Amino acid sequence: MDEDSILYLILLFSWAEYLWELYLSLRQLKIYKTNNHIPDDLQEMLNEESFEKARLYGIDKSQFKIVKELYSITLTTLIIYNRWIYSAWHKSEEIASVFNISKEREIIISCIFMSFVTVFNFVVNMPFTIYGIFVLEEKHGFNKQTVGFFIKDQIKSLLLSLVITLPIISMAIYIIMLGGNMFVVWLWSFTTVATLILLTIYPSVIAPLFDKFVPLPDGPLRKGIEDLASKLNFPLSQVYIVEGSKRSAHSNAYFSGLFGAKRIVLFDTLLEKYDEEKKKTTGCKDGEILGVLAHELGHWSCKHIIKSVILTEVNLLLLFTAFGLLFRYSLLYTSLGFPLGQEPIIIGLIVVLQMILAPYNSVLSFFATALGRKFEFEADNFAVSLNYPNELRSALIKLGKDNLDYPIYDKLFSAWYHSHPTLLHRIENIKNQMKDKKND
Repeated sequence: MDEDSILYLILLFSWAEYLWELYLSLRQLKIYKTNNHIPDDLQEMLNEESFEKARLYGIDKSQFKIVKELYSITLTTLIIYNRWIYSAWHKSEEIASVFNISKEREIIISCIFMSFVTVFNFVVNMPFTIYGIFVLEEKHGFNKQTVGFFIKDQIKSLLLSLVITLPIISMAIYIIMLGGNMFVVWLWSFTTVATLILLTIYPSVIAPLFDKFVPLPDGPLRKGIEDLASKLNFPLSQVYIVEGSKRSAHSNAYFSGLFGAKRIVLFDTLLEKYDEEKKKTTGCKDGEILGVLAHELGHWSCKHIIKSVILTEVNLLLLFTAFGLLFRYSLLYTSLGFPLGQEPIIIGLIVVLQMILAPYNSVLSFFATALGRKFEFEADNFAVSLNYPNELRSALIKLGKDNLDYPIYDKLFSAWYHSHPTLLHRIENIKNQMKDKKND
């Protein structure tokens, strides 16, 4: 296999995935455009107006996704075909030389290279970020960000990305350089520890950099949450409300904390209130919020987070093992324009893990998505077992309505993309669980 064959193989993987996902998107777009009938299970909760809004929102999101992915694959093709990866590395060496940093200082040059790549991706994707928020989301009534808030948010995201990734990348390269034949084990051990640290500090250190968290005031809802947590022996430390309404009208709830005490977080958009702008009541009642939280605590009770972390770590070990077998293959570097003998480790990581293993990553993503749906059903079943079936069902419908979630999806599209079952599938499952419970 020669250099051109390697290059064309990488492009083949990229275009095959793109064409498959384009096919799925077109199938779903057809459903958005042709299905105008409210499903029977939702007719009591949805009216024609809200259903039509969800349908139009789905059309706009789907068309936006198609254009964005075409842009992405075109840019990827140009970068690979024109050997711009080597150009970026060479530019990084030139920048390093300005500061009298030798080309042999691979870790420092790798950090310059990754900074360049991160900023490049930030810039070239910014038009789509701006359009998605200030045109698409604004059009459908979801965007709440001011221009100033958006700019600060984007700058913080960019800086935080660099602050977190550059030290991790530096350490990973150092381990690969010095780890000998056992570097895969040491690299995997390091990334496992780093991942656990990030998961641990995210709720209390990283998340507050972007949103304001305030304790939920005393009242019936807080008492209900504390009683539910106590009943399940859930190690609750605090219940917070996050001011998500400054960013978006979308709503959510989750718990955080990998070890020890955990916190429950409610988006302020989840709480029931009258929306003056939309002239309607949005959010959920206290009982419905408890139904949502019973579902979330189902994830904890069923150990879904731990299972996901374990599966992620097994996958990392497999990826690093494949990297260890492939990254010294010189054609991977010369096919991208690097001179013979120059094989930067960070380039090997990008080429092997993201490009060569792209088919494996796609297949794995499909199975991870299917597993995610299984976990969601189990969490719903847990909420039903706690006697919250009606509250959960009502909350799911309200959230779907508030978020303009179109309830009808193509089966192939849903199987490939949806880590959560569709609203109709979840309602059907809740009904079946209630029937089984009555029959027991």
